[in-house]
Amino acid sequence: MKPHLILKTLALLFSLIFSACPFTPQAAALPVTGEATQTTYTIYLPMVVNGTSATTPPPAPMPSSDAFIASVADGQAGLVRGVYVPGEMALPVPQQPADNPTYVSPESGVATQFAAAASLGVTGLLAHNTLAGAKFFKLAEAQDVLIVYGDGAVKLYRVAAIYRYQALDPYSPYSDFVDLSTGETKSVGEVFSQVYTGGDHVTFQTCIANNGNASWGRLFVIAIPAN
Repeated sequence: MKPHLILKTLALLFSLIFSACPFTPQAAALPVTGEATQTTYTIYLPMVVNGTSATTPPPAPMPSSDAFIASVADGQAGLVRGVYVPGEMALPVPQQPADNPTYVSPESGVATQFAAAASLGVTGLLAHNTLAGAKFFKLAEAQDVLIVYGDGAVKLYRVAAIYRYQALDPYSPYSDFVDLSTGETKSVGEVFSQVYTGGDHVTFQTCIANNGNASWGRLFVIAIPAN
């Protein structure tokens, strides 16, 4: 892939670090140097309306894995359709619209697949911390994660790492981050490389709320193939 295409892809990927958080839309220009000329790409941060209403139905009981697999299978091999963690979550997984790489579903009870991460061989699962993302905080190391495909195939992963970061500038796509376990400050590029590169794995991503700020930090839960 040409260098400027790689950088454009990274710009879109980085924008998703922020789209799983509720905030007002903003736009920021990211200057990217191509092979011969400088090009400016624009990152759009979408407005997301979260929360529940009086008409929202109560959560359904946790289904068995077999029942969940049957409920999301639609015959389309190779497409992620669900994620199942025994005792914790059974979430259908819609894909992002082809024309909206920063989309995160506003519906409760689903996780959105991060399309750009899929192009790097990573299954990225995004959800708002006021919706299904709240379940991501219940994940623990060594926990099994089942990724369900449209043809009913299942791939087993196991949680191997959990990263929590404070965003020093919560609404900026250029923010540095502080690792809450070590106190180390990292750039957005370093965090991206840590959670969205390195081959086949699953990355759960949502925001950490603190001090009245729903976008204060970021949670990443990494699950690697179990066999």
